[in-house]
Amino acid sequence: MTIQEFNILSNTKVKELLFQCCGCTAWADQLAHEAPFISLKDLKDKSDNIWFSCDKSGWMEAFTHHPKIGDLKSLEEKFATTKHLASAEQSGVGSSSQIVLEQLKEYNERYEEKFGYIFIVCATGKSADEMLLLLQQRLKNDRSDELKNAIKEQNKITHLRLNKLFE
Repeated sequence: MTIQEFNILSNTKVKELLFQCCGCTAWADQLAHEAPFISLKDLKDKSDNIWFSCDKSGWMEAFTHHPKIGDLKSLEEKFATTKHLASAEQSGVGSSSQIVLEQLKEYNERYEEKFGYIFIVCATGKSADEMLLLLQQRLKNDRSDELKNAIKEQNKITHLRLNKLFE
């Protein structure tokens, strides 16, 4: 799809597509109202402005639209509607050892218990071992710093998914 084709879609369809890129209702609604877009860069710039001005409830909503890192069954079942946009995001986990998968599960649980939401990382291009190391490192953060990390990582994921919309 081109940006011009995107611009002529109904507002409902635009919101639906945007929501698949980032599961935050307020973000999708606000960004849809910014249409038409001059370019993908324009769309991303407006996306960034809206995303970073969202409130905590919006960020938390978006985080719930991701599977836990290493939870491939959840990725297949629960997130089937975004599979076409997210298909390669956790590809580095598929070939990992059972030990690494178990450690990812354990550290994911610790992370969620400490911060109240799942570990958000732009997993594209990262191996399971790399994600496990990042998870272990980020568990050391305080709540404020970690929320900032998760928000930035979500934005990276959103950009990747926006790119896929226009491939």
